[in-house]
Amino acid sequence: MEFLQLVAQRSSVRAYTAEMPDDATIVGLLESARLAPSACNRQPWHFYVVKSPSAKQRLCEAYHREWFRTAPLYVVVTIRHDEEWVRPADGHRHGIVDASIAAEHICLAATEAGLGTCWVCAFDPEICRTALPLAADEEPVIILPIGFPDPNARPNEKNRKGAEEIITVV
Repeated sequence: MEFLQLVAQRSSVRAYTAEMPDDATIVGLLESARLAPSACNRQPWHFYVVKSPSAKQRLCEAYHREWFRTAPLYVVVTIRHDEEWVRPADGHRHGIVDASIAAEHICLAATEAGLGTCWVCAFDPEICRTALPLAADEEPVIILPIGFPDPNARPNEKNRKGAEEIITVV
């Protein structure tokens, strides 16, 4: 698939079939995240693949949406703060940027594999912590529900600003 076609095809999927992606596909998604760039190559991320019914239930308690429950699996992307790079000039921490890059690598790889994903950041991190064996300095930042899009669901419209609204050449 051409890259711009892939980017255009990626969308936020909010309805999934019950079919679980095979293990080789899941490994490929995670490999794409592992290869993502990070500030000073610190790679401060960790990826939790959530398949067990009890952990999935806790995540669903952290984010109360019916559509969210339809995903057969989730990847929770975390930051390990003791590993993130901090910009010396102003103390800006780059872990969230690094985790976001890795998460989008997963989303694009999933799209290429015929899977759907959706960025979920509006969850309760304390409830999320109870579902995962996180270290004390580790913060959950993104939950990615992953699965095959429900063919009967209406696709989300992809509205984007025009280039003239967001690009300035100086």
